[in-house]
Amino acid sequence: MSLPDPARRGDPVPAVVQAAESLAEAARTLTPCAPVRALFDEGDIESAYAVQQLNVRRAVDGGRRITGRKIGLTSPAVQRQLGVDQPDFGALFADMAVPEGGQVPAGRLLQPKVEAEVALVLGADLPYEVCTVAEVLRATEFALPALEIVDSRVAFWEISLVDTVADNASSGLYVLGGTPVPLTRLDVRALTMTMTCNGEPVSGGTGADCLGSPLNAATWLASELATRGDPLRAGDVVLTGALGPMVPAAPGDVFEARIPELGSVRVGFATEGNNR
Repeated sequence: MSLPDPARRGDPVPAVVQAAESLAEAARTLTPCAPVRALFDEGDIESAYAVQQLNVRRAVDGGRRITGRKIGLTSPAVQRQLGVDQPDFGALFADMAVPEGGQVPAGRLLQPKVEAEVALVLGADLPYEVCTVAEVLRATEFALPALEIVDSRVAFWEISLVDTVADNASSGLYVLGGTPVPLTRLDVRALTMTMTCNGEPVSGGTGADCLGSPLNAATWLASELATRGDPLRAGDVVLTGALGPMVPAAPGDVFEARIPELGSVRVGFATEGNNR
């Protein structure tokens, strides 16, 4: 995935640089920072995306590789948890992918939480500023069950929409299931999800809980990114958003999400001294 040339937009303003450096330092030191929203006018989402873009650009310049995008805040339950009323998006990197059935090393993240999603893998570009569900369907090569391990560089998850957007949509890691399923004749609105932690049910939902359908979420994302000059491309992974509430993770926990039509996906969290 390409990124717009920041030179075309001029140098970032000092507040954007300050916020980006605060979040990057929190990630580097594993020490959460204060919310960055105080640096901007209330609800200044474009400045928040400028912060995100600056840190994404720096990551790419440092050798990290973008593998797709995540959509956040698509579930009404998650929106209620965070006190927001609209979705957002962030970048996925290759080094964020955890193998299915693998473990998250102890100390890798600051304050992780887990949510279950439908992932789409694209087989064609989506360059349309007004994208349709039909175009998303045609462009999607297959779907997979996914676990997104969200994280926040902001202390105590005390975030607003500005904070989470600036913080790459509170991204952490992600896990994809291993069996690709074509969308042909699959009603993603009717998909049901159950997520367990250590064998006990902790979250549940349906495809309809994700903006009415994961396809609606992907259509929103495709249009938004194309409008910003950074469209979705063939090969991109799209995490379409939570199907149910996110759940805090602790060392030793094992999470598994089951979506009958797509299969299951599982991940563990290593304890100190057991990072295999």
